Amino acid sequence: AGVAFAVGGDGVGFATESYAASALYPSGALLRIRRVSSVFELARKEWGYTALPNPLIGIKKPKDPEGRDRRLRVGELEALMKACRDKTSGLWLRQAIQLAIETALRRGELLGIRWSDVDFNGCLLHVPFTKTGKSRTIPLTERAVDILQELKASSTNADIAFPISPNGFRLAWERCKRRAQKAGCPSISELRFHDLRHEAVSRFFEMGLNTVEVALISGHRDLRMLFRYTHLRAEDVGVKMRSNPR
Repeated sequence: AGVAFAVGGDGVGFATESYAASALYPSGALLRIRRVSSVFELARKEWGYTALPNPLIGIKKPKDPEGRDRRLRVGELEALMKACRDKTSGLWLRQAIQLAIETALRRGELLGIRWSDVDFNGCLLHVPFTKTGKSRTIPLTERAVDILQELKASSTNADIAFPISPNGFRLAWERCKRRAQKAGCPSISELRFHDLRHEAVSRFFEMGLNTVEVALISGHRDLRMLFRYTHLRAEDVGVKMRSNPR
């Protein structure tokens, strides 16, 4: 749902309040508010409009939501793999799901993978287009390398690993979830593709990587945000503690 920002205290206040009744999550509302605010600050500081007030400073904003703690549950990954049977999207979607879990890449970063960015010998992947605007090079697990090799062997595109539009990807993901749900996995309905990134980051920590090492892979510049993505299972930490007695 689109929300218009009117220049003026009352107008902006009404716009922010209307988010509660819109289809946006609080995080989406905050993102839009911050983007509009940054435009006003850019105009004031860089374009010479020093007398232009920023009407979004000091307004009541939606509360910053707590990070989702959604991870894959028992049987969900297997259900997704079985549901990837569509003739047009089954193979590449299966590989995209597995690669997301192995790399913690965002959907847009997965779709941006070019074969020229993959160093199969060095087990590295260069990610030039990121949410933060900063490129990064990440190490690849053996499984991630295997997935990319399988993908390249079956691909008809010499440049791009996943030649699919964001909307086409979204539709294929939703179809896959519906098939998994009908096959007896009801919990899959509220799983988001981005939750696979949460799963990947948590697995990296469970492997023993430290915060800085995980940030190198995930691309998080704010380590506090990285902590929000980290949802370790207490039982897994307990097993690790018992296996490494003092």
